[in-house]
This record gives sequence, C-alpha cells and structure tokens, in this order.
Amino acid sequence: MSFSDSRRSACRGLLTGLAMTAGGAMLPLSPALAQFRVEISGVGATQIPVAIGRFRDEARSPAALSAIVQADLTRSGLFKVLDASADRLDETSRPALSDWRSKGADALLAGSVTALADGRFDVRYKLWDALKGKDLGGLSLVVPSADLRQAAHRIADDIYEKLTGDRGAFATRIAYVSKGGGKHHLIVADSDGEGAQSPLTSPQPIISPAWAPDGRQLAYVSFETGKPVVVVQDVSSGRRRVVAGFKGSNSAPAWSPDGRQLAVTLSREGGSQLYLIGVDGDGLKRLAQSSAIDTEATWSPDGSSIYFVSDRGGSPQIYRVPASGGSAQRVTFSGPYNISPSLSPDGRWMAYIGQVDGGYRVHLMDLASGAVKVLTDTRDDESPSFAPNSRQIIYATRAQGREVLMTTSLDGRIKARLTTNVADVREPVWGPYLQPRR
Repeated sequence: MSFSDSRRSACRGLLTGLAMTAGGAMLPLSPALAQFRVEISGVGATQIPVAIGRFRDEARSPAALSAIVQADLTRSGLFKVLDASADRLDETSRPALSDWRSKGADALLAGSVTALADGRFDVRYKLWDALKGKDLGGLSLVVPSADLRQAAHRIADDIYEKLTGDRGAFATRIAYVSKGGGKHHLIVADSDGEGAQSPLTSPQPIISPAWAPDGRQLAYVSFETGKPVVVVQDVSSGRRRVVAGFKGSNSAPAWSPDGRQLAVTLSREGGSQLYLIGVDGDGLKRLAQSSAIDTEATWSPDGSSIYFVSDRGGSPQIYRVPASGGSAQRVTFSGPYNISPSLSPDGRWMAYIGQVDGGYRVHLMDLASGAVKVLTDTRDDESPSFAPNSRQIIYATRAQGREVLMTTSLDGRIKARLTTNVADVREPVWGPYLQPRR
C-alpha cells in the first residue's frame, strides 16, 4: 500500500523488508558513527542574553562543560550567549553585576570542574541575575568522567528553568535509526546527538522506534521471524519481548501515557487497522471499524484520544478517535497529504508532515484554534517528535544529498543540524524525562 509517495510507502509503520539478527545491551558506537557536529542557524524573536565563562580548570577535564552548556542554551532559541571567559570567574567569585548589566547581560554563569583522587570530577556552577543584582544559586555534582557531558546538560536544564520558568530538556535522550558500515542501527543518544550507543544492530532496516513513558524501554518493528512484529526492549539491559506477532503485518507502535498499552497497526483481519494491546501482549482490542488504511497512531497526553493517519477520505489525512473507541473526526484539512502526527506533552500542539508544492515539510498546529504554520523550508522532512518540555521538535530531513537530524524551535526561527558520518539517519523520537524504576 502506498499513500502516493514511494519514499514514505504506506507511512513508516507499514514499511516491509526489515530484519533483525542481533540485539543486546547498549554498546558505544565507533567514533565514525557517534560524533555529531551541531550547526545552529537563525535568530529567535526574543532572547535572554547570558554571559558564560569557561569553567575553572575545565581544560583539565575530558569535556568542555561551558561549551556544552552554551550549545544547549543557544539551540533552544531562547538565549543569546556572551563570552565571559576573560574575567576568569568561578562559582566563588563576587562579580560586579552592574558591569555585566552595562555589557548587555541579563544573567551571568560561572563554574569550576575539579578532578578528585578517585577519578571522579566535582562540577560546580553559580548563576547570577545581572538585572536584579541577585544570586540565583547553582548546582554541585560529583560524577565519573563518562557523565561529565550529562552534568553539563543538567546545568543547562537548571539555568533554563531559573531564567524561563519552564523545565529544561537537555539532559534527556533521543532515539533514531541509522545505516552505516552496511548495517542498520537503533541508536540512543543525548539530546544533542552526542554519546550515541546502540541497543540493536541488524543487517536489515529497523523502523518505528517509540519511547515508553518511563524513558527506559523502546518499542519498534522487527522482521526477526520473517514478518513485521512489534518488539519492546529494555534500553539498558537489552532484554526484549514480542508484543504483537499476529499473522500479517504488525507495525507502528505507540505507547499510552500510562505505559500499560500500545496502539498498533495490524493486518490480521485484512487491511491495516488500529488496535490496542497490553504491553504484555494481552487484551487485544480493535479500535475502529474501517475499510481504509489506518496507521501511525499517537496518543493525546491525557490518554483520552488517539490521533492517526488514514486514507478514508481519499488521501492521507490525520484523524482523531476516542481511546475507548468510536467515530473518528478529521483533524487536518489544509494540503493533500498529511502524515506522522506528534502531540506535544503539554497538549497544546500537533506537529506533522504535510505536502507543500511537492515537498514534505514539518507543520505545527495549534490544537485549540486549528491554526497551522509551516516550520521548515526543506522538502524531505519526516518523523517530527517533541521534546518533553514541548519547546522544541526533532525531525529528519535531507540536506546536501544525505539524511540528517534537525531540531527546530516552535516558531521555526532557530534550527540546529546534527550531522554525522552515517549516510542514513531516520525516524528520530525524543525521549521523555527519565522516571525512577519501580
């Protein structure tokens, strides 16, 4: 089945021909696969100017913490970074905040990183409000060398929340699929694309990764048994289980907000239809009766509704149906081809891919008003996914003849390109805030 574009053949959930021959615990990727370069473009409508200096002794640590913090804040589109390195400040300093205010800074950040005798690092920082002349506090973290980048992301999260009032999402993770060295990888990485690890490698494609609400499991589609089946895998341990392996195609998994169910697309009764199934594989329930192709389900944050793609109106459009079942209502009306819905965690927005002049671009809909705007100017966008704080979107696109990952602010003004040596990078999904194990 195809909705008219061969590259998206039947949306991501109904692709065929994949296989999985290897899995297991998280394995670091080789440098050729793991290294990303972040290229940020655009100017935000309003930005908070923050002065950031190099952390004391960070040159002696394996990670440039101040640069990571700066890149995180800049990538969000909400901050303009000023260089404060010449003043050699740290968290114990008493800076003349009026001087920084006269230099155009609303806030000032300084810190230090100290190597401890046991091989760990003591990371500290402090933030000052230059406008009010106020100490905003900071963090003190003791971490192993491998967690220094994560410490920098946590600092960026803390600064983001102190200055905007919203929770940061830099210390979260993304997942995506890639191809390199003749193999296909399911990848888990930091939100900036660094620290990439692979919980799954296959000689054939992998599709439709989806994070569990606790941030510890991924559902995806494999062809391990010779046909598409839905698998759930624990990211850290590599333990996995088949959740949907019925006759025909099993595809497009989407987690319910409570983590107890998956919405999936099955062809067990003919055609491609939406079903709900428990994460243990029990309690299968057909969601709707339709002669059309229904796929690419995604849940509303409150769990009351499921958005999905269907050609029941003649071309692919996005619809909404109660999670308890019932009549479906059409949601998208502009453009001939709209797929891949993603709901923001705060319930305000829906990102999706829509056709514009023969190209495919990321769109953003205000769910309250129905107003839609196009966020990108590229032509081969796919798989938009919101950050857990609902403030950014990650997606895949094609640039200069290769697949790349991008993030964009919700106004479309700030875009960051994550570039890797892997030739094919697809289907990114931004993970939730990590929940404690029960």
